[in-house]
Amino acid sequence: MVGNKDSLIKSLKNKGFSKEILDTFESVKREDFLQHSFKDRAYSDIALPIGQGQTISQPYTIAAMLSLLDLKAGQKVLEAGSGSGYVLALISKLIGKDGKIYGLERIEELVEQSKVVLLPYPNVEIVQRDANLGFKENAPYDRILISAACEKVPEDLISQLKEGGILVAPLGVYGESQDLVSIRKNKGSYFIEKKVPGFAFVRFV
Repeated sequence: MVGNKDSLIKSLKNKGFSKEILDTFESVKREDFLQHSFKDRAYSDIALPIGQGQTISQPYTIAAMLSLLDLKAGQKVLEAGSGSGYVLALISKLIGKDGKIYGLERIEELVEQSKVVLLPYPNVEIVQRDANLGFKENAPYDRILISAACEKVPEDLISQLKEGGILVAPLGVYGESQDLVSIRKNKGSYFIEKKVPGFAFVRFV
């Protein structure tokens, strides 16, 4: 039996996340993005291994990232370090059929697995490449999400953000606590708009 989704949704609701984000967590099956041996823990509010030394983030952490991204219908979004594809599926729902989400993942096994599980999401495209370089071919993006710890945001990624756009990333030293930050591009310069402390991500490589 898969863990209790209702209790997870209730926990996220109590932490103040929007109805839109809660509905998205309700509609996407986290177990689809996990290895078989972890499916029974799909709705525990914890990070879980997905193989290749990578993890699927804690639902609370993902909800915090989605909240900072402030996604709108029809937007074009880039996720650097898309892993098993769970966050891509959530973003796909939030931006709707007129939006487009690109996932960059360097590990071939994770790319192939996520391509299969994301077939029901036609507005998602996964590309195997070094996420540090971004995906210049389809830039600029309304929103960019970096789903791993970085000490500073790669220049290639931040340059691919649209004017007025938001980039969300966990900033800090790997192995220590990171701050989840939202960076806004305004008149060609960038500034940290919001900061939420106390997260731990795998290294951005």
